[in-house]
Amino acid sequence: MHKVLIVIGDAAETLDTMYPFYRLIESGFQPVVAAPEKRQYQMVMHEVKPGWTITKEWEGYTLNADVAFSEIDPNEYLGILYSGGRAPEYIRYDPDLVRITKHFFETNKPVGCVCHGVEIPAYADCVRGRKMATVAKCRFDLEVCGGIFVDEPCVIDGNLVSGRTFHDNGHYVGPWIKLLEEQREAL
Repeated sequence: MHKVLIVIGDAAETLDTMYPFYRLIESGFQPVVAAPEKRQYQMVMHEVKPGWTITKEWEGYTLNADVAFSEIDPNEYLGILYSGGRAPEYIRYDPDLVRITKHFFETNKPVGCVCHGVEIPAYADCVRGRKMATVAKCRFDLEVCGGIFVDEPCVIDGNLVSGRTFHDNGHYVGPWIKLLEEQREAL
């Protein structure tokens, strides 16, 4: 079974993570949860409540990481997904995560990205000249690193498929999985 990485950390968004996790299984892939270390992580749920101008956060499910970033040989994986939530702003500085991220962009393997997940490939200098969707408050992170913000539920730019928030799961995850299936068939 072909393996696909899902990148998380504490405060990864629950729906950003779990929806693609189960869609990968349905499509015959093995999701492998990757994080700074191999342990249990606390996910969160995010939503802008009526009358609020900022995102409200509360605890979601927990999820165990299968592998630490430092243990990953990216050649063993067909694709990668960067989940959203607050985790990306903290884990993006991990040198092994940067190494892994560069691999997927340089080898043109399928990359899925949602919400704050953009902060990881942006920090790794992988978004320059690329069109992406992200949550509006991360537009700056994308554009300051040379990316092009597109306010749509699914943006496909070569091997990169992105959505704005978990509300876009039904729009961007399917096309990302289609790229993974094409990659699998080409092997």
